[in-house]
Amino acid sequence: MAEQATAPLSEAHNGSGPGAAPAAGPARPPATPEGMALAYGSLVLMALLPIFFGALRSVTCAKSKNASDMPETITSRDAARFPIVASCTLFGLYLFFKIFSQEYINLLLSMYFFVLGILALSHTISPVMNKFFPANFPSKQYQLLFTQGSGEAKEEIVNYEFDSKDLVCLAMSSVIGVWYLLRKHWIANNLFGLAFSLNGVELLHLNNVSTGCILLGGLFIYDVFWVFGTNVMVTVAKSFEAPIKLVFPQDLLEKGLEADNFAMLGLGDVVIPGIFIALLLRFDISLKKNTHTYFYTSFVAYIFGLGLTIFIMHIFKHAQPALLYLVPACIGFPLLVALVKGEVTEMFSYEEHSTPKEGAGDAKDGTMELDKKEK
Repeated sequence: MAEQATAPLSEAHNGSGPGAAPAAGPARPPATPEGMALAYGSLVLMALLPIFFGALRSVTCAKSKNASDMPETITSRDAARFPIVASCTLFGLYLFFKIFSQEYINLLLSMYFFVLGILALSHTISPVMNKFFPANFPSKQYQLLFTQGSGEAKEEIVNYEFDSKDLVCLAMSSVIGVWYLLRKHWIANNLFGLAFSLNGVELLHLNNVSTGCILLGGLFIYDVFWVFGTNVMVTVAKSFEAPIKLVFPQDLLEKGLEADNFAMLGLGDVVIPGIFIALLLRFDISLKKNTHTYFYTSFVAYIFGLGLTIFIMHIFKHAQPALLYLVPACIGFPLLVALVKGEVTEMFSYEEHSTPKEGAGDAKDGTMELDKKEK
């Protein structure tokens, strides 16, 4: 899973497709209130979908014994390092765009995300498409396995299991990939962006709530610094022609599908809070009370935080670091509920850990274990 830094919620972005206005052209007319409402409403909806369904799929993923569906567990050490790694990556991209031709950089990035996007979209639509295949559809099993070393020192590098139905989904996703590669159309961009987001929420698991607080707190500082302290993040977000952001045109009503005045939301502002919300869903399930109180609380908190981001951005006419508003909401609301219900101890004692893989043929294949720390 590629690491993706957060990007600010931004009011306007020049599209990169054939319908985009040239940079040196006449001033862009202001967006209409109707166009802005449609754009921001659509961004909110697109942010909520991968969080909701990704969280539900993360529960199944945590119990999966299929090596290709194993989640990646984020520890407190990983969480503490992530803002530093993200900052170095972001500033490196900024320097690349300043030194080298933006055209060639984006060409390389387009090819890279073309491959990743096809795989992510295929994995996303596969469970849905499986319901439409006829019962007599030939289903052959395949396994892609790469190892290094031999004997007891053998170590798995890649272990991916799939069947002929997955190949059909891969072919369908490739059509979207070619469309994106040739046209850079905003709809193709969003299909890949939604797939990346859903896969991130599903497959990236925080091992406990404390780790989630460390990760969100660190990226809170990261987001505020790079948006308010410098122009680095906004510059990279607008120069980076890759599906790392969700976009929606504010001039759709005037120009139709060739609209080019985009509002945008970075995928990090979806995935980072999303994996914390998914953790709270799994915590809800561990309580065995047949309620999803903390999941729904954090989900509503996310809606509140994102809505507040849009409101502040509209008032001040400046790109906003969405995590500035999302992090306090997504952490604060569930903690308040836990205080009221007297379940703070249970919340912070809940932990997930993955059993390490013992080898390609071992029965222990990294199944997630959900439990609570012994006091």
